[in-house]
Amino acid sequence: MFSTHISWWCCLLIAAAVAALCSPAAAGDAGEPVVRKVIDVAPVWVGTSASYCLLTHGDRQFIAFYDDNRQLTVAARVLGSDQWQFARVDEHVMWDNHNYVTMAIDDNDEIHLSGNMHVVPLIYYRTGKALDITTFQRHEHMVGDQEDRCTYPIFMRGADNKLIFHYRIGHSGNGNEVYNVYDHEQRRWRRMLDQPLTDGLGLRNAYFSGPTLGPDGMYHLVWVWRDEIGAEMNHDLSYARSRDLLHWENSRGQPLELPMTIDTCDIIDPVPVRAGMINGNNHVGFDSQHNVVVTYHKFDADGNTQIYAARIEDGAWKIYQVTDWDVPWSFGGGGSIPFLVHVGRGQWVDGQGYVLPFSHFKYGSGRLVLDDRTFQIIDTLPAERELPAEAYKLRTNGYEGMQVNVRSDSGRSNDPNVRYFIRWEAMGANRDKPREGELPKPTMLQVYEIGTDAGR
Repeated sequence: MFSTHISWWCCLLIAAAVAALCSPAAAGDAGEPVVRKVIDVAPVWVGTSASYCLLTHGDRQFIAFYDDNRQLTVAARVLGSDQWQFARVDEHVMWDNHNYVTMAIDDNDEIHLSGNMHVVPLIYYRTGKALDITTFQRHEHMVGDQEDRCTYPIFMRGADNKLIFHYRIGHSGNGNEVYNVYDHEQRRWRRMLDQPLTDGLGLRNAYFSGPTLGPDGMYHLVWVWRDEIGAEMNHDLSYARSRDLLHWENSRGQPLELPMTIDTCDIIDPVPVRAGMINGNNHVGFDSQHNVVVTYHKFDADGNTQIYAARIEDGAWKIYQVTDWDVPWSFGGGGSIPFLVHVGRGQWVDGQGYVLPFSHFKYGSGRLVLDDRTFQIIDTLPAERELPAEAYKLRTNGYEGMQVNVRSDSGRSNDPNVRYFIRWEAMGANRDKPREGELPKPTMLQVYEIGTDAGR
């Protein structure tokens, strides 16, 4: 499962939605998750909720996080053991919620680590020995150029299972997306694309969701453009797809020349600035016929925030209004902000419909069940939780701004009947500014082992 992520962005952070709402978990009512075990890892820094990374690999498990001294730390254990091994690298987080951490394991079982980056030179570590966190080494460069102002690191597997790393170079309002690919034989990175994937031409940058691998075997990518720092300045929801992440095309199968610009890409909905659309709340799903469905929110004609769904029909994008809410979510400015409205990633569920997770500051949270012909709401189900309800209750009382953070596993174990999650408590978004007054004491990072089979 890939969780992003993806929080993030030069103006905001998606804290809970990346883990809880954007993961296409089963939409059926399976009841309360069964906790097999809860394992303490270590106390962690509470000043920000910059996202951590859980990575299970066969019978081994790794967690990258900021310890109680703000230091970037990797913990490792053998599954079945409660004993952790720790390794710390020379990186310390401050107050910026953008500075999440992420990991990947390559075909040689070496661990790659990146993070703590918000418009800074590339921060990247790799182990010198397979699965040995004591051998992490700092690599000042991957390729050597376009690595001086990096943000939003993402590891992923692409076509032919290639290990890919992509990130933004530049800053909000002026940035490009760069892709690297790893050569496992040479143990070195090279530029995957001769040019950036997108180019704002010095006037704007793109904020992405994806690429998402679809049932059609293609990677689907959606994004918004932003010309200035303020979150309210997002505009023009856009789309592209690719079979190999090298050659890209629009929704009609016509090739797109790289880098894609606002003038050459496929515009789903030409939403103007200050029209209620935000990066991070737009996602790709697939209907019962495996057609791409893009969900997002913007203001309606009355200025209220609504969820919309877009799908290609008769060669053009058709836009459907899903909700009929009576209040706007007005946001703006720079720095990480809390999301008062979340739109998750929808999926088709046989016997139900197109199921779309959501949360709303007035209408609560749940799963909208939609008719995937009309995208009209036919039912509303309770929100699905990856962990029992008790796990989402705050244990650190008396401090305004504390929140529970849950992240899913970016890897997998050898046991198909077990899933793993991490949980910790920390202060939420504060526009990346220092907190005033006394902070809570460090909280405990925990691993939850969840049984997925009814027989255990």
